[in-house]
Amino acid sequence: MTSAPSHEPATPVSETPERPSPPRPPWWSITIAALWLAVPLALLITDLPVLRSAHPAHLVTLVVAVLVGAVLVARALRRSRSGVVRAAAHPVRRTLGRILVALATVVVLGALFWLRPFAASDDAVAAMAGGDGVRVTDSATRIEIAPTSGEPRTGLVFQPGARVDPRAYVRMLSGVSRAGTLVVIVKQPYQIGFLAIGAPGGIIAAHPEVKAWSVGGHSLGGVAASSYAADHPTQVHGILFWASYPLGSLADRTDLHVASVSGTKDGLATPADIAASKPNLPPTSVFTPVEGAVHAFFGDYGEQPGDGTPTVTRADAQRQIVDASVALMGSLQP
Repeated sequence: MTSAPSHEPATPVSETPERPSPPRPPWWSITIAALWLAVPLALLITDLPVLRSAHPAHLVTLVVAVLVGAVLVARALRRSRSGVVRAAAHPVRRTLGRILVALATVVVLGALFWLRPFAASDDAVAAMAGGDGVRVTDSATRIEIAPTSGEPRTGLVFQPGARVDPRAYVRMLSGVSRAGTLVVIVKQPYQIGFLAIGAPGGIIAAHPEVKAWSVGGHSLGGVAASSYAADHPTQVHGILFWASYPLGSLADRTDLHVASVSGTKDGLATPADIAASKPNLPPTSVFTPVEGAVHAFFGDYGEQPGDGTPTVTRADAQRQIVDASVALMGSLQP
């Protein structure tokens, strides 16, 4: 008899279950976040002495940027460790998003890097202590230099050049104040003159004892000061340009006392620029070319990229700059 076939179940083959591959670390997010943390942190550390003495806007912005970078880094690392993977975006949208993020990062961090200030020299910082006939008062938005003898009847609101530490002008402008003028150096947000065009108004209002005011500045600061003078003809009696020129025409302001002091070797506000500005100023304007002087000689902050090569000493040039400035303030009639 033939036996019946066996129907015993076959022994199942043992299979090792497949493990899902671990998510790739979000290197893109980590890189962007690290840049947002590292760049402002490095700027904050290296430029802290200048930032603490300048307008607080720059320091606050860098601190905020560091905090944003720290949050972005923490989020990117947390996502990497948790293994949480977001739903994949459409390739076109993902690429476009990364391009926009990269552009925003380059623009913001590039601007913060470009805004790095030119630090004042040790001599300029030492002049903040005052003495030798002047008293220096420092605050968050201005530096006031007043003569220690008598009450000044003339005042000068001075705006620094772009990205220049406001302390860089204290030593030179102390010479102007010593001759009997109240000098107020504006601390501009991010060291940019156009962000403080209205600054003279508050300063003038705070000193009713001063009867005749002049505004002025170095480079872009002088341009910004000329804009205020054009809009406030009854408040401003004079303008002092240090290696600078007006934003528009002031030629019809025949009552305005103007002094334009420039360097013949200036590579930024060149002699041609100064000559081109003459038709925009009153015919009575006094032009003082300082032979051999360069742009950076109008403050104490070292050399400046793009400037010319001086053929006179800084001390000789600055003595002529101060003398021309004192002459302007002396021409005002309180």
